[in-house]
Amino acid sequence: MAFTAADVKTLREMTNVGMMDCKKALAETDGDMDKAVEWLREKGLAKAAKKAGRIAAEGMAYAAVVDGIGVMVEVNCETDFCAKSAPFVALVKDVAEMVAKNDPKDVDALMNCKYPGRDLTLAEIMPEKVMAIGENLQIRRFVRFPENTSVAYVHGGGVRSVLVNLVVEGGIDATQIGKDIAMQIAALSPRFWDKSNVTEDVLEEEKKILVAQMDNDPKMANKPLQVKEKIAAGKLNKFYEENCLLQQAFVKDGSVSVEQYMNAAAKALGGSVKFVDAVRYEKGEGIEKKQEDFAAEVAKQMNMGK
Repeated sequence: MAFTAADVKTLREMTNVGMMDCKKALAETDGDMDKAVEWLREKGLAKAAKKAGRIAAEGMAYAAVVDGIGVMVEVNCETDFCAKSAPFVALVKDVAEMVAKNDPKDVDALMNCKYPGRDLTLAEIMPEKVMAIGENLQIRRFVRFPENTSVAYVHGGGVRSVLVNLVVEGGIDATQIGKDIAMQIAALSPRFWDKSNVTEDVLEEEKKILVAQMDNDPKMANKPLQVKEKIAAGKLNKFYEENCLLQQAFVKDGSVSVEQYMNAAAKALGGSVKFVDAVRYEKGEGIEKKQEDFAAEVAKQMNMGK
């Protein structure tokens, strides 16, 4: 399988490894991106890799709690200017209210719900909104937490948002605890919420990579496989600390984990808090947007006016 300069660039963005090492990894793995990532990790050159996903679409990821129901929606538009406009933001908030009050099963069902304050469905309202706002608009996705206590966090005006769901006991106000956890998720985007969520195939893959790293280490290469596997198993705590929310170091106080912070903060308020679930949206993640040459576009418009 051949690979291109664009593939090398993508691999570099995924792993933070130098361009030449990325090129070599792709050459060694016949252009297979996943195998190239694994090759770099086995050589000890990459600590971890983020999934490739170009974030290009504009719009807003918005989280809120409406009448006790946690809601998060993503609505897309064409430009950042539109995303920050009052009419677009109002639309996004109305959509969130619709999700909370109607409990639609999917976007199609949501489109058939009545729009707040109007005797029309969202599907009937959307052409009107497109005409008024002047851009193509899309309701992309949503999530709804009707149970327990939800806390919403919106970062950067909707660049990314997090909705956290907690079981709160003792009659305490856990809003700040939920917000702190949400900010942690927004910043670090952990792969798993808790180490108990890590699947066996992921653990086996990590052990395999750790053993391969020792195979490539002159000081460890000659040790028996059983010894390497035992050492690898002992190093999994580091994997948990880097990839699992509750085991991660708390960003506001690195001396404790998120779970330790959550438990201590709840106890100080006279109650308890249990993390149940969370969802993190980043606007436009996974959507590829057409790249335009702005200067060429301006020149084209000027020529049309002649």
